[in-house]
Amino acid sequence: MLILKDSKIAPIKGNEGANIKQYFHPNNTENGISYSLAQFTLESGKKSKLHKMKSSEVYYILEGKGNLVVEQKNHFLEKNDSAYVPPNSKQFIENIGDEDLKFLCVVEPAWKSSDEILLE
Repeated sequence: MLILKDSKIAPIKGNEGANIKQYFHPNNTENGISYSLAQFTLESGKKSKLHKMKSSEVYYILEGKGNLVVEQKNHFLEKNDSAYVPPNSKQFIENIGDEDLKFLCVVEPAWKSSDEILLE
């Protein structure tokens, strides 16, 4: 069993431009999970860099409003919406609201830097 307190996790600046709190990853759990779970925060008017992942991703919006662009198609997302992004899809997410855009991202198999390709 592992419990992580949000207040104890320091955010890091991600390569794609968001502030990230990494919660669960195979490297920090003992039960051998195969996915990773992180919280991302984008300030109003900011967007992540265009990138693609070898892994699939699921976004779950906690706060705010965003435009998720996958393979040049726009998808409006707001609180409690979720989206599946297939592996190797060109993508970015943009905060189009007045408050921080906060979302969870589940990556399967777990995120690793060699699986992420920045395209800008």
